[in-house]
Amino acid sequence: AEVTPPSSATKMPVIQVTWLPKACRNAATRKLVADAIIKAVVGVKQAEVTPDKVVVRFGEAVDGFPLPAGHTHENVNDPVPEKK
Repeated sequence: AEVTPPSSATKMPVIQVTWLPKACRNAATRKLVADAIIKAVVGVKQAEVTPDKVVVRFGEAVDGFPLPAGHTHENVNDPVPEKK
């Protein structure tokens, strides 16, 4: 995962996860991974980052896996939409 350090103006880290094993390539697991990343970043007191300032995005896989939406503290605990 690559972390973009916050600028002095926004203090908003955008964390891009560019690779996940196939087992993680579903919405439920991505939410768990995003939640863990948000908690890890916020847990570092010296980072001075609050959960509302962290965005976790997942990159597109080489095998054509579609680019999923990003996760924030506001939606990481929302239920996963059911596939039809």
